Amino acid sequence: MNPDPPSTSNSHLSQASQAAGMPACVVNCAVYRRDGSRENIDLDRISEVLADDDSSFVWIGLYEPEDEVLEKLQEEFHLHDLAIEDASVAHQRPKVEAYGNSLFLVASTAQVVNERIAYGETHIFLGPRYLVTVRHGASLSYAAARLRIEREPELLALGPSYGMHSVLDFIVDNYLPIVEEFKATLNRLEHAIVSENYHRATVKRLYDLKRELTYMRVAVAPMQDVLSQLVRSNSPLIPEEVRFYLRDVHDHSLRTNETIDVLRDMLSTALGVNQALVTLSQGEVVRKLAGWAALLAAPTLIASWYGMNFDHMPELHGKYSYPLMIAGVAVVVGVLYRYLKKVRWI
Repeated sequence: MNPDPPSTSNSHLSQASQAAGMPACVVNCAVYRRDGSRENIDLDRISEVLADDDSSFVWIGLYEPEDEVLEKLQEEFHLHDLAIEDASVAHQRPKVEAYGNSLFLVASTAQVVNERIAYGETHIFLGPRYLVTVRHGASLSYAAARLRIEREPELLALGPSYGMHSVLDFIVDNYLPIVEEFKATLNRLEHAIVSENYHRATVKRLYDLKRELTYMRVAVAPMQDVLSQLVRSNSPLIPEEVRFYLRDVHDHSLRTNETIDVLRDMLSTALGVNQALVTLSQGEVVRKLAGWAALLAAPTLIASWYGMNFDHMPELHGKYSYPLMIAGVAVVVGVLYRYLKKVRWI
């Protein structure tokens, strides 16, 4: 897996926020108007901007915000105490909750860091005139999602709910490359499994891969319920046009989750096949050892008979007894060797 740096975009935007006199945790703070225009503002201008123009909405992006910033936003948008508490503490399960005329969403994010999947959370506050995204842990910046809707003024006119859709779509689409990389890794491991040589590292990699997929399923599966609730929601905050787009995101989430389930089944099968092949290989080794032991047993048995100190033994004092015994041993070993070779014991 190719690791994505978790903080490149965050640090760049944090520097821009500090240059604008805002806290470093404020990644983005802008007002979007129905005509598609955008204006960067600071937190103190939120009320002023929303009071002057009723056809605009504010989109604020935060990364691991300070309590003072969340309290400021709670004051500006009248956010519920419980939602603010969840957004500040994090470690929440994916969910959708309604608080009066606002929605609070929690979505799980995933990002590859140092060839491991790191997980984070995004908390979304959706209101009639605002969209607040709060990121915790491993999460890519939503700058790409913002740029996409800024290029489509007709969709931007749908309001903050379309911005919410863009964020959720970005989160779900980011699952797919990780799953595809898992699929490619599994294909490589399958070739290693059926090779002639046993490698302990292959079994360990299979186990690690299954563990990572299990963790990812825990993160991805609940997203289906979140998106399903949004698609079926009767909230006026989500217009019918936006529900069509959310339905598409829900389909992507279903496909990702199904792929994860298939890969987990394939990994279980691969682990079972690997164990069976190792057992079979050990059986082959034991069988070959038994075959060579049988070849050695025949001359050992005959030699032990003639090594006894008895006077009256057949051919003991004969002139050709020794070469005849050697020839007899050779014949017995030869016949036994051909038989064992035929039955593939050696």
